[in-house]
Amino acid sequence: MTESASAQSRESLPLDSTAQLLTRITAQLGAQLSHVSLNGTRRPMHHRTGGSAPGSATTTRAPALVAVAHGSRDPQALRTAMKLLDRVRELRPGLDVRLGHIELNEPLLPAALAGLGSGDAVLVPLLLGRGHHVKRDIPAAVAAAPALRATIAAPLGPHPLLVEALYERLVEAGWPAEEADSRGSAVVLAAAGSRDPDSAADTRRTARMLSERLGGVPVVAAYASATTPTVPVAVRALTARGRHRVAVASYFTAPGRFATAAAAAAPGTAAAPLGAHPAMARLLLHRYDQVLAGALPAHEVATNGHLLASA
Repeated sequence: MTESASAQSRESLPLDSTAQLLTRITAQLGAQLSHVSLNGTRRPMHHRTGGSAPGSATTTRAPALVAVAHGSRDPQALRTAMKLLDRVRELRPGLDVRLGHIELNEPLLPAALAGLGSGDAVLVPLLLGRGHHVKRDIPAAVAAAPALRATIAAPLGPHPLLVEALYERLVEAGWPAEEADSRGSAVVLAAAGSRDPDSAADTRRTARMLSERLGGVPVVAAYASATTPTVPVAVRALTARGRHRVAVASYFTAPGRFATAAAAAAPGTAAAPLGAHPAMARLLLHRYDQVLAGALPAHEVATNGHLLASA
């Protein structure tokens, strides 16, 4: 598909929220800037693979998008990640989209990066906030592939597109789209948990954004590991305060042990993980396009010649 046809495909996306409009504009800008290096110079020209005849015209190639998942023993996690990346490919035909895992699943991230050789790549963490994996593990994998020209994008959260996905997963699970009386209602935002205070701050910010999206219904962040409160403790605390209809929003990118445990602790409505929700695919491309446009978030760290957007 040509670039103009791809742009027309993105033009057809419904503008049902300000976040989607921002994502579409950013995606179009990223496509325009895909032939420009982060320092403002033109990228070197590459032959396209796939049978170009000798002497044929050369064309520029956008950096590969490498989605970095955590990995899980639950087979549904890998299937969900693959479905999500299929959605990304549908939104951006012709983009080289790959998957790498930090642990537990193949391909592991070092192997995924080795497969790119000396090309260009943007790594987009399928992680929902800042933490050890974003700040240490992913940069270490990039540093171990010195031939690769790579940039690490920000993690997915916090972001309004995540909030839309969380809201729609709650509605799918039975949360009323039009809340008549929220005085007895509350939501627990169940996240994986991290000892990194930045990660907890990111989760709390998402909880505040989801509360606003729900019209002021209280949303309490809770965790499956590493920090407190746990999901059962948060549910009990809300019930003790008179919130007798408590739902659990699953702040996980895919099914797995933590998501299953969080859902089991719900006294009523338990939403599915974010998974391959369409907003997740748009958000992956938004993070990718931020890198191409040089519009990285505020906290940036230089590491071994590579640029890490850590917030």
